[in-house]
Amino acid sequence: MLHPVGPLRAGVYWRRRLVVLSALIAVLGGAGWGGWILWTGRDACLSPAGATTDSTRVPQLDRVVPSLASVRTPTPPTSTVAAEASAPATPAGPEAGGPCTDDMLALAVRAPASVAVGRGPTFELVVANTSAVPCSRALDKGLQELVLLDGRGRRVWGSNDCFPEASSDTRTLAPGEEVAFPIVWGGLTSEPTCTAARTAPPPGNYVLRGRLDTKVSADASIVLV
Repeated sequence: MLHPVGPLRAGVYWRRRLVVLSALIAVLGGAGWGGWILWTGRDACLSPAGATTDSTRVPQLDRVVPSLASVRTPTPPTSTVAAEASAPATPAGPEAGGPCTDDMLALAVRAPASVAVGRGPTFELVVANTSAVPCSRALDKGLQELVLLDGRGRRVWGSNDCFPEASSDTRTLAPGEEVAFPIVWGGLTSEPTCTAARTAPPPGNYVLRGRLDTKVSADASIVLV
């Protein structure tokens, strides 16, 4: 076995043996390497994805691009000017000692419920300060007026038609203070120019309406009998 016998030289037989041995070693090595590759590939297929990695590790994409949920959107500052413009303005209250506006006054007419035709009753124009502060108002005679209207709203008589009065009377009215001004009616009809004939109005239902400059009272009913 170790000493080849044949017609050829011994070196030829040794070279043949080396070639066969090398081929055998190459075959055995390739088979082993192929088996190793197959085995490791099988383990990789059987292992779940990510089983060999730490479950708490941050994904690669999140390391580069942060999650949108973690990004804080800055809140725009509130414009002071816009806030002041949208806020309703607080109305200022009446000024103490200032003028009495129509909203600060109550105006009423006092009259008897019934009056005989042709008689001259006395009516009253009543002015009251209904605000919480004292205020001043011109109460001149020329600014006061009573008007008598019939049931169809036609003007029958006015206190300033034929005998207008003039005065200068500016007063400061305390809160709740009331002032009454008597006005006498002669019992006859009249009109602003006082040129038409004056007669006694017929019996029926009438209303009295008072005025103090721009302030107008509610109507007061009166019956002529």
